[in-house]
Amino acid sequence: MEITFIFKIAGIGIIVAMLYQILSKSGRDEYAMLVVLAGIAVIAVMMIPQIETLIDLVNASFDL
Repeated sequence: MEITFIFKIAGIGIIVAMLYQILSKSGRDEYAMLVVLAGIAVIAVMMIPQIETLIDLVNASFDL
């Protein structure tokens, strides 16, 4: 896994946390929760190719 990928995930996490705090302090808790769910979805979609690479590596290592 590349370090830039980790920085992208951390950046998304920081942005989501800031937006959550801003929205929850302004009384828009529903939108704050939607921002958190959208952040989780974006990171999950970003992780799919990495998980596929991991599965291929495990299969190649154990000759499955």
